[in-house]
Amino acid sequence: MNQLPDQTNSPPPGRWSHGSTPLNVRLGGGTLINGDLAFKRFHSREMEALIIGAQGTMDGVHFDLGEKGRMSIGDYCYFTNALLLCELEIRIGNYVVIGWNTTIADTDFHPLAPAERIVDALACSPLGKGRPRPEVLKKPVIIEDDVWIGPNATILKGVRIGSGAWIEAGSLVTRDVPPHARIMGNPAQVIGEVP
Repeated sequence: MNQLPDQTNSPPPGRWSHGSTPLNVRLGGGTLINGDLAFKRFHSREMEALIIGAQGTMDGVHFDLGEKGRMSIGDYCYFTNALLLCELEIRIGNYVVIGWNTTIADTDFHPLAPAERIVDALACSPLGKGRPRPEVLKKPVIIEDDVWIGPNATILKGVRIGSGAWIEAGSLVTRDVPPHARIMGNPAQVIGEVP
């Protein structure tokens, strides 16, 4: 006699509290996304644009993905009111905690040279009439397992944060963080080690 497998210990399917997720979003079992603005600026056309592992809580998180943006978040992560700005790639490991009002960005979102900024401003304005925007530098952001990021931190493009690192509240992270480092400041500097 065939029996169904025991599913009493399986977590419920992942869900968004305000409706159906975009078709290119995959949530692991038990993951919950809260907040009506979670996908307001989600424009990615990638097949699997956003993948979140099991048992995660994304409370008030804004997933701002451009047309080619891809983001992956591991299992057992807890983010609150974070802004994830992704034009290329953001990869976040397992057991990561991100405090409120933290911003992670994999690009500057605008050119740095003054003349290109003017061209960009015109392209974005009603006067632009479909003009292309200048190319903007993009670099992946990678956050490894067991990282704690305090409230109001900012992680900029091209940064890799090593496993077990501790980012103090309000830090501006502009370069790679070694594993188990404790960092703080603007720009963030290593101030100690996490055991």
